[in-house]
Amino acid sequence: MQIKGKVHCFFEQSGTFKMEFQKLGIPAFDYDIQDDFGQTDYKMDLFTEIEKAYAGGSSVFDSITCDDLIMAFFPCIYFCENNQLALSWSHANYKNLDYMERTDVIIKRMANREHFYALLCKMFAVVKQSGKRLILENPMSGASYLKQNFVMSPTFIDNNRMIRGDYFNKPTGYWFVNCEPTHGFTEQRDKMKRRIASLPPGKQAGICSEERSMISPDYARNFICDFILGKEQLGTQLSMF
Repeated sequence: MQIKGKVHCFFEQSGTFKMEFQKLGIPAFDYDIQDDFGQTDYKMDLFTEIEKAYAGGSSVFDSITCDDLIMAFFPCIYFCENNQLALSWSHANYKNLDYMERTDVIIKRMANREHFYALLCKMFAVVKQSGKRLILENPMSGASYLKQNFVMSPTFIDNNRMIRGDYFNKPTGYWFVNCEPTHGFTEQRDKMKRRIASLPPGKQAGICSEERSMISPDYARNFICDFILGKEQLGTQLSMF
């Protein structure tokens, strides 16, 4: 894939990918409502921008061209396997609640998932309709909601991110909209495995904790070279898989 313009990295932890794109000589910027590391280029509410773009109004999408690339790390808190398990009365977190209270929590969680699902669908529609290029990342482990409940199937699933130098095994789906992935393989098995379950959850609806959504710079670089640029790295060889 050729990137003649810029890369626009959306949502949490996108700064890791931004910096790796920049190291490869590609102009890149990140956008998020948070700025926990003091590195966010454009601090904004991307959910509001998606709503405005879908309604035909002025939004951040207006400044993005078809020569650019959007890489979006859409919050997965309501789509992941943990959320599916939390829709049952028997969930451990509800042990001190009566059945009315458990049901109220579940109904609220379902409403939140519907809200974020609609936002994700709207973002896809905005880029698909305009011909702009998008890569979406979202976890695909266990009973992830997006596996069978989305407008598009994932282009591919990276079943073990540790093979490319990440901290987590964490099967992850990637959707390529208006673009196609290259198919390279950069092997880098040098990290101590971390367990998602041992890390704290997010404190706010729709926002994951920093620890859970962290991506290693090595994985970001290897992903970019393997699947976006088709770039062979020193000591590695591109191969089909």
